[in-house]
Amino acid sequence: MSVDASTRDDGQVSAASRRLVGGLTLTKVGDRIVDPKTVLAWFLETAGAPVALTGLLVPIRESGALLPQAAISPWVARHVRRTNVWVIGAVGQSLAASGMAAVAATMSGVVAGVAILILLTIFALARSLCSLSIKDVMGRTIPAGRRGRVTGWSDSASGLVALTVGLGLQQVDGAPATTFAWLLAGGAVMWVLAVSVLGGIDEPAATELDRNIESMRDAVGLLRHDDDFRHFVIARTLLLASALTPPFVVSLAAQATGSEIAGLGPFVVAAGLAALLGGRTWGRFADRSSRRVMAAAAGTASAVVLVVVAVAVVGADTLWPWVVLYFVLSLIHTGARVGRSTYVVELGDRGARTSYVAVSNTVMGLLLLAVGAITSVLALLSTELALVALALLGAAGVPVSLRLPETGVGAR
Repeated sequence: MSVDASTRDDGQVSAASRRLVGGLTLTKVGDRIVDPKTVLAWFLETAGAPVALTGLLVPIRESGALLPQAAISPWVARHVRRTNVWVIGAVGQSLAASGMAAVAATMSGVVAGVAILILLTIFALARSLCSLSIKDVMGRTIPAGRRGRVTGWSDSASGLVALTVGLGLQQVDGAPATTFAWLLAGGAVMWVLAVSVLGGIDEPAATELDRNIESMRDAVGLLRHDDDFRHFVIARTLLLASALTPPFVVSLAAQATGSEIAGLGPFVVAAGLAALLGGRTWGRFADRSSRRVMAAAAGTASAVVLVVVAVAVVGADTLWPWVVLYFVLSLIHTGARVGRSTYVVELGDRGARTSYVAVSNTVMGLLLLAVGAITSVLALLSTELALVALALLGAAGVPVSLRLPETGVGAR
């Protein structure tokens, strides 16, 4: 069995909670700085890179972090302390962000675009190590009933910092390359600080049975033999509406208002405000019932996507309706992330948490590419058609999420 965090005393749990909140906050601040949807896209536009390269940023970042996880899970499982794996991933992300800062300071055009994509690939692969290991670290150090709040607190704190960054970006018009270089260098520092905070967490060692994952085939076999886990993966797939709609909102806003690229500043502020306001609230709800949080996120995302369609059809020639919709979608996506993260950690209390995280993330990487490709094809016909498809995806996620078994405190 995996280590039972409920056997730890309050002092150990409180110390672990502080380190987790601090470390996760710092990494999430870094994520908001090295963000392919905003900062990196903005830089490539300023640097004169082809639009085709900009369009590859999000797929590389998301799929690169998710797809390798089933393959590397046996290697991760051999580590007695999963914190060590997380540290390796955090250092890798810091080095990749530092490379991006150097690119911003010295390159432009196609060369800058290709270099950023290569470094983003390295960044995503390092991130896969962090994503795979942190769930296990949390499961071993924080008992059920507190995990959602740890994730929520870190989301809220990072959102506050993102607000500051977004407000600063609004004041910069036609920013020189050095501005991006300093910004990305600041992101690299976030992971260094996170290692100093989270690297010292008191994590119990894995038991032999907990580390008994011999091959990728063993991990993938969970999809065939574990009904609850397979059901979770399906539910998680249907939460993609809140993840894939925001880029369409930004695109529609640019088309409707003719805003320059500096107009992305308000969207960064909106995302930060959503994390600040939503993190703690969603975290508390997730500690009561993470499956209900997933259902709520799926349903509300579907409704908001239909509002986006309506606004697009009616037409809005100012930026702010789009910013408000982006904020609401970001708020919902915060709930989706907190809910699914809490659920898989709690599901892993029965054992095989590393495999649960690895397989679900790898499958999601594949499905993200598939759903993204389908919505892109639909968008060629009509952006509104693609959005309606995403709304239907979210609506289907409500009953599927509600049929999941309760976990954590809700199962007692």
